[in-house]
Amino acid sequence: MGNLNKDQIARLAEHLENAELEAFEVTKITDEYPEMSYQDAFDIQWEIRRRKEARGTKIVGMKMGLTSWAKMAQMGVEQPCYGFLADYFSVPEGGDIKHDELIHPKIEAELAFVTKHELTGPGCHIGDVLRATDFVMPAVEVIDSRYKDFKFDLKSVIADNSSSSRFVTGGRMADVAELDLKNLGVVMEVNGQVVQTGAGAAVLGHPAASVAMLANMLGERGESIPAGSFIMIGAITAAVQMNKGDSFVVRYQGLGTLSGRFV
Repeated sequence: MGNLNKDQIARLAEHLENAELEAFEVTKITDEYPEMSYQDAFDIQWEIRRRKEARGTKIVGMKMGLTSWAKMAQMGVEQPCYGFLADYFSVPEGGDIKHDELIHPKIEAELAFVTKHELTGPGCHIGDVLRATDFVMPAVEVIDSRYKDFKFDLKSVIADNSSSSRFVTGGRMADVAELDLKNLGVVMEVNGQVVQTGAGAAVLGHPAASVAMLANMLGERGESIPAGSFIMIGAITAAVQMNKGDSFVVRYQGLGTLSGRFV
């Protein structure tokens, strides 16, 4: 159940969206509203989404966050979260990411699933996801929490659209049947140095489990994952801080590379 009223939700949505659009830090909102529930947090996120759509922004996909057991332990949270991807978050492969538009960006190596059938929860599982997947492609997510020093709790981060800010996708599309998703290896290089390596199993044991969990979480709100959706599954590697002038290359086993730079 929600504990905040409509006005409070609208005010917090405006506050957090302004922090994202104008790139300024805020303190975590649970400091001001300790009674806030998870439903309130998602209500704020959906209100930010509504605000964007009302201005003509298109929602082009969804992302899962905090999907590794290590990341959940690191952040002290007990379940993953999701966020939406807006059209202007998309950066072309090899493109420039404007550091001044962000606060303290970090990059994560991920995979993206593109669906050909609708997925609905509750009760969605890995088999449903694999059957509904059109193809998988590599993706790099740029996360940028609006909270000071990247310090937050799960409710605050959900309200802040799960730190979504930019993403890069491209590389090779592949059929899920061709890939060993659990063991698919990833190597991240920043300024020519290897900084992270990982494998698909880092994401809830299997990348498709992340999409199933998204369908089940959306099902709690009476929402589903439509056919033709683009879904980023969460980090295969730990997040790496990026400074102005840094460039990155992420190599994906059997799926090519993705690169970009912060200018």
